[in-house]
Amino acid sequence: MAIVASVATPIGAAPTAASQAVRVGEASDFTRLDFGPGVSTRREGAVLTVTFPAAARPDLSRFRTSPPRWIEAVRIAQAGGRTQLVLTLSKDADMKSGVADGSVWVNLTSRPEPADPAAESPAPEQASLVEAAPELAERPDPLPKGGVVKANIALGQGQAVLTFPFANPAGAAVFRRGGAIWVVFDVPASLDISTLPRGLRQMTSAEAYQGPDYAAVRIEAPPGTPFRADSSGADWTVTLGRAPSPQTPLVRVVRDEAGGPAALKSAVAGATRIIRLEDPVVGDRMTVVTALGPAKGAPLKRQFAQVTVLPSSQGLALESFVPDLAVTHDGDIVRIGRPEGLALSPLSVGSAPEDASLDAPRPAIMPALIDQVNWPQTGPKGFLDRYNTLIAAAADEAQKGREGPTASRFALARFLVGSELSFEAIGVLNDLARVSPEVLESAEFRGLRGIARVMARRYAEADTDFSAPILASDPSAALWRAYIAAQLGQWTEVRNAFSAGAEAFNQFSPEWKSRFARAEGQAALAQGDFEGADKAIRLALEDRANSTETLSVRLLQARLLEAQGAKDRAVRIYQAVATAPLEWLATPAALHAARIRLDSGRININQAAEELNALRYRWRGDGTEMEIIRTLGGLYLDQGRYREALETLRSAGRALPDLPEAVQLQADLNQAFRSLYMDGVADGLQPIQALALFLDFKDLTPLGADGDMMVRRLVGRLVKVDLLEQAAELLKYQTENRLDGAPKAQVATDLAVIYLMDRKPEQALQAINDSRTTLLPPAMQMERRRVEARALIALNRPGDAIELLEADRTPEGEELRNEITWRQKNWPLAAAAFERSLGDRWRRPGALTADEEGKLLRAGIAYSLSGDDGGLTRLRTRYGDFIDQARNPDALRVGLTGMESGEVGAADFSKVTADNEAFTGWVDKMRTRFAKAAPAPAAAAAGSASRAPAPPTRPTTPAPRSTTAAAPSAPASPSAPPRPPTPSRPA
Repeated sequence: MAIVASVATPIGAAPTAASQAVRVGEASDFTRLDFGPGVSTRREGAVLTVTFPAAARPDLSRFRTSPPRWIEAVRIAQAGGRTQLVLTLSKDADMKSGVADGSVWVNLTSRPEPADPAAESPAPEQASLVEAAPELAERPDPLPKGGVVKANIALGQGQAVLTFPFANPAGAAVFRRGGAIWVVFDVPASLDISTLPRGLRQMTSAEAYQGPDYAAVRIEAPPGTPFRADSSGADWTVTLGRAPSPQTPLVRVVRDEAGGPAALKSAVAGATRIIRLEDPVVGDRMTVVTALGPAKGAPLKRQFAQVTVLPSSQGLALESFVPDLAVTHDGDIVRIGRPEGLALSPLSVGSAPEDASLDAPRPAIMPALIDQVNWPQTGPKGFLDRYNTLIAAAADEAQKGREGPTASRFALARFLVGSELSFEAIGVLNDLARVSPEVLESAEFRGLRGIARVMARRYAEADTDFSAPILASDPSAALWRAYIAAQLGQWTEVRNAFSAGAEAFNQFSPEWKSRFARAEGQAALAQGDFEGADKAIRLALEDRANSTETLSVRLLQARLLEAQGAKDRAVRIYQAVATAPLEWLATPAALHAARIRLDSGRININQAAEELNALRYRWRGDGTEMEIIRTLGGLYLDQGRYREALETLRSAGRALPDLPEAVQLQADLNQAFRSLYMDGVADGLQPIQALALFLDFKDLTPLGADGDMMVRRLVGRLVKVDLLEQAAELLKYQTENRLDGAPKAQVATDLAVIYLMDRKPEQALQAINDSRTTLLPPAMQMERRRVEARALIALNRPGDAIELLEADRTPEGEELRNEITWRQKNWPLAAAAFERSLGDRWRRPGALTADEEGKLLRAGIAYSLSGDDGGLTRLRTRYGDFIDQARNPDALRVGLTGMESGEVGAADFSKVTADNEAFTGWVDKMRTRFAKAAPAPAAAAAGSASRAPAPPTRPTTPAPRSTTAAAPSAPASPSAPPRPPTPSRPA
């Protein structure tokens, strides 16, 4: 190898903690790039993108100064805090990549020359392919000239349609594995996918691969994204999104009963090649069977003991769990096996027993009723015998298609529902609806599927079934609607539906009667109807359901007692339920008990916070978790622990957006953030602490005027303590991400002013230029012109500044023209202008402001430099008494004395910094402007930061999932910052 060099760490230098070793090696026939561990690579056509870990800071100067062979262009970018090296490969480059000892490497070589079509005999590798699939030799070459197939994409109607144009028909396979959709072709084409966009709803990324006998594209797509393959002539199209219609024909994988070792077979019309394809993410190999169009596939995933058939829209794809899986094809027949045979079920399993143990489960007397006595019956031979009997009858019935009967599949669904196998029942019923859509108009079908979905906690889907018109007046369905509404916190709907289903109540089992009555009690309690809640609780306890249901009702009873003020009785019940070995019951009971003990002073706020923090991890994923987090966040706010409060409230995320507790939690989070930055609570924090807290939670900033006011108030505080760079970053984020039009122009003007205060005139000009718009009020336009003129003055472009100020006759414009006169060293004119700008200030006693002091100093220096002793004497006479009170008396004394008097020398005069004094005065004016732009809210101004915090607000009616508990507020120390009002306690 000719050159071996490290481009990350210079020779003799110790690598830093964030260094990433990147090495380049060049030989006569290949280039080796070694990027180190944690690196990801992505190739799109001729572009190779290398993404380094977030902490890595590689030195990539070697690539910029002298790119290695087979690399035409180099670009270094930043994406999501990570360094990216974007390499454009030459047209004749071929690439291979891999991982060795944890380090990612890339080899670049010359692409092999295409085979000579006039050659008399094929190469050995080609010959073996022809022997394996002689029909390929008779097929016209599918590759276009140059061997490159450029993928195109069309977007519309919620779909992304990818097209792969070939010169002649090519075999293809399109299938899903995990989170990726694979598109595989049976020719070694170079797939150019550079035009495919990234970050679409239907596809997030795509990567092309090329092998000796195939080309493939791996598309990352969100789970559940529908996909469909179609062929038209020599073109293949792949459609992603919007649930494409089912396609036919289907590829079925069945048992090969030809004799010999157990095997599978499938008829794949037009099968062309069997390809062994490596999955770079999983690290194993898949077996893919490509086929010519029209499209046909196996849409459902089928798992066997040693092989899995992946869901496909075209061709066949297999996932092997044994190393010796053999896949062959003879024409259209694909055989799947192994030398000693596959592990398949005995042939007798699928056959029906000689006699069934029981008759098939019969319908209940109401469409949404469970026959808890007869449906789960298994007979003397047990569950498996009963299950196999029913499923065999359902399978035979399904083979008869849409016109066949449905009784056996309904019977299987009843058995599964009665056995509380909800997901299995949903699968059977969904398959029945797919084959025979007319069953969607059946009341029993809607009732059965709705019940199964409730058992699976799919409440929104279940509500769709029970709300079907055919069940609108059915009392048994009304009770299910009441139960679903209770899970979703729709309390009015609960009570209405429960009343509508009263006549069917006694037809249910004791367990479901208890659940329905408990839902009614929850709704009554949430609406403040204590009497109705008590009746529902007694109804739920009437039939003596199992112990779990009894504990659930007792928990509701404790909530009622708490709401009625009997907290001692309530806490005893809570503590008893909290000892149950069922976390979903024990956790809310412990939560409510802790609240009552906090209210009664048995524990302090710190102890309560510790208990609730431990409860957060006992039960996750429903309204109880949200309730705990809301309560804990409120306690942290009571203690002034703002960061912990916001982190706690945000920790639940938005995983359960449909729950009422999740809506309340998000409202609490937004209100806490608003209180900090709109109501002035964060004013008690140090500015840098307030900034850090804001940046960590800036996604909570509301849209519109409120969000802009938050930022402006925080910017005003930062400017006040000279944190100009941080203030600029806040405003820059606003202009780039949140605003447009006139609001953007206003904030960009403030940003430019801050840049000028920080002596960054170039960035000030850029801020003005990036926010130009024609629809601005005249006053704002004039203000932006003045800011732009000041930036031009700082850049020593006074002529351009004069042009901008030509029509500005305001005092501010006059001040800027004086500044330009000073910069142009027109001393007589400047002296008169600055003295005139002071007016009769000499008549009013009191210290000069920084701005006035700067003007006086400039006037004196200008009179001295112009030789105007009269003017200098006048200034000295009028303003001599102000010198001792000045911020910089020495500079003012020198400026008003002048060099001609002989009292000061040239050295003294040169130390006078009139420009600095004038700039300081302008900066002070701008600080005042930012302070006035975002006044403190009345709530914050009315009291001091040391006042005791107000008690948290309380709801006046009982909450849907718990009663409210008042937490005593700890008195604030004199140095403690004010805190936001505590959100009302969770439902």
